[in-house]
Amino acid sequence: MSRFSQTRRRLLPALAFLSPNFLGVVVFTLFPVVFSLVMAFSNWDLRHQNMFKPNPVRWVGLDNFGHLLHSANFWFYLGNTLFLMMGIPFAIAGSLFLAILLSRQKAAPSRRAWLMLVVSAVVLASAVVLGLWGMGGSAMTILIGATVGGILVLGAAGGRSVYRTLMYLPSFTSGMAIFILWKDLYNPDTGPINLALRPALLGLQNLVRGVGPLWIQLGLWVSALMMAGLAALAGRRLGRLWREADLGTASLLMALALLAIPTVAAWFWFPERRAALGLTILTGAGVLWPLAPWSGARFGRTAWDTGLGSALMLAMLTMTGLFVLEGLGIVCFNLPGQATVGLQPPQWLTSYYWAKPALMIMGFWIAVGSNNMLLYLAGLSNVPQDLYEAADLDGASRLNKFWHVTWPMLAPTTFFIFIMSIIGGLQGGWDVAVAMTQGGPAGATTTLSYDIYTKGFQTGSFGVASAVAWIMFVFVLAATLVSWKFGGQFVSE
Repeated sequence: MSRFSQTRRRLLPALAFLSPNFLGVVVFTLFPVVFSLVMAFSNWDLRHQNMFKPNPVRWVGLDNFGHLLHSANFWFYLGNTLFLMMGIPFAIAGSLFLAILLSRQKAAPSRRAWLMLVVSAVVLASAVVLGLWGMGGSAMTILIGATVGGILVLGAAGGRSVYRTLMYLPSFTSGMAIFILWKDLYNPDTGPINLALRPALLGLQNLVRGVGPLWIQLGLWVSALMMAGLAALAGRRLGRLWREADLGTASLLMALALLAIPTVAAWFWFPERRAALGLTILTGAGVLWPLAPWSGARFGRTAWDTGLGSALMLAMLTMTGLFVLEGLGIVCFNLPGQATVGLQPPQWLTSYYWAKPALMIMGFWIAVGSNNMLLYLAGLSNVPQDLYEAADLDGASRLNKFWHVTWPMLAPTTFFIFIMSIIGGLQGGWDVAVAMTQGGPAGATTTLSYDIYTKGFQTGSFGVASAVAWIMFVFVLAATLVSWKFGGQFVSE
């Protein structure tokens, strides 16, 4: 028998065994994708094409896409999606911080020290529960306090392995169960979050009234100064990288553009124009001074895109801190007026302005202990200890060791997490909206994925829903290609 005949005899059984997978991919993946592309260029709508209205399905070309691009709702839902994605840097930073804490090698304590640690944890947990009971806390609040105390006791007794397990618990818990739990936590009347906030807000209200509004509103100016100082530190770092030929002009300009976003936002968000003007002047001077011609920096010294990954990561981390300070300043300025009326806990999911932040807080809680934490733990275990020993011999501080050793070695892990987070953020929001908000209030939590669901399965507009899906696919593809184009440089640097 020839070799070709033997190969063919072996190929046929192999194809028979693989055929269920091939058929599954074709029927449940390839066919729906192609069919949705065809529907995106048609007027298929169950309100007009059904057994009672046998209107023909017509080819409409790009009409569905043109209708979406001229629709205010589409851009509003896209804005909601991008707004919720602002929590991605916080989630990545929280996962990295948690992984660093859980990866530290600690010497085994003595029997006496271990016993004292457990006893201290038990005493602290008991004090928390009794304090909540004495303040008249609800059963749910006391239960949460007891749970936190129990975690502290278990961690003291079992070590970091217990904390790793507890931190990862939300990741393999049913998503719908978590959403329903958080919906009860956010209940404005009986939720434990608001029950805990009410006495704290009452104390803050009395403090604000006692101190006086001028001193509290001064926090806006303090926030502006801190923002300018943080931006100046980032500018100093960028200027040093540029002078040392580790940063290209295009990389520098893109980083500066990101740093300018919080300052531009201050002109729209800051209630005091003078604070916005002062922030702009101080930030501009602090960022641009290290880049001035007399500082030794010159255009054209390196390739335009050199160091783009490092510059963007530094700018994004700084931008996150700037937005946090900006929010604190706005809160300080508005606090006296709100204290006069009376500080009340947020309405959370029923409030137009608090619904998206509420979902972002929940998403952060879910994300910090998720697979990202495990990936960072694996990455930290692969960092050579020789690098840390060499840094210790050079007298490097903890911050320098993190920035020059840990962070570069974790670049591939961070790059993968960032890409997957962007893809998940653009596609996310459907399950949360279905379980918690139904896209409300007033569409504040309607994302592109939930918009596809409502158009396709609630109103029956399959053509328009498919067009939204393919526009979202273009966004995901573009974000992935940009990340692979420029993020690869960050990984290889």
